[in-house]
Amino acid sequence: MCPYMPVLDPTDTMPSDPEIGHRCRRLLFRARHRGTKEADLMIGGFAERHLATMTEPELNAFEAVLELPDVDLTEWLTGREPIPADVCSPMLERMREQCGQAGAGIPKDLRLP
Repeated sequence: MCPYMPVLDPTDTMPSDPEIGHRCRRLLFRARHRGTKEADLMIGGFAERHLATMTEPELNAFEAVLELPDVDLTEWLTGREPIPADVCSPMLERMREQCGQAGAGIPKDLRLP
């Protein structure tokens, strides 16, 4: 039996700059530990795939998204509710595009055929 959420070593993909690497690891932890399993999988999965290649402005935008409430983020990212204009950002739109897909956040080797 394999774990539901395999633990990845973030040092494998994080930037070599110690300050940026530390920030990325902190953001990855926050993305994986949102409070609801759905948000952990969607937002944590997005962070695992993209944090290492984000620019400083993108990291700032991602950090701003992490400040939003879990319940609202889950509704917006799955497409069940539209993103309100006052919080809509390119980062949130990018996340919705990827997180709204079927099976988003579930590791590929654990998805049902």
